[in-house]
Amino acid sequence: MSEFIDMPEEMEIQEVIVERVLQSTGALLEICLVKNGPQYEAALFFDKKYKPGPPLPRPLEAPSGQSTHWMGVRPKVGLTQEEAEKIAYEVNGVNALHRIQIKDNWGNLLDCV
Repeated sequence: MSEFIDMPEEMEIQEVIVERVLQSTGALLEICLVKNGPQYEAALFFDKKYKPGPPLPRPLEAPSGQSTHWMGVRPKVGLTQEEAEKIAYEVNGVNALHRIQIKDNWGNLLDCV
């Protein structure tokens, strides 16, 4: 597996779940299954560089075209229903296998206090 950069120190790449080239920029988008601390989650990479975001795809408030979900923050990436389901299946499956209850605190302001 190629070298990914700018990841949190405790994050370990397990496998690539989704890989595609973005039409708008030509950047390589990879969404990987990672072990991040005590749990497994999805992580977003642009041209091998880690971008923070939620541990699972989030539904778009106003789906556009084929995009129904999103990941990342800046930039935010649109995902199809099929991609979002594949990512959730992989992440939830490995957490269930290891009897891990995934915690998603992304965007919870109470965690910042």
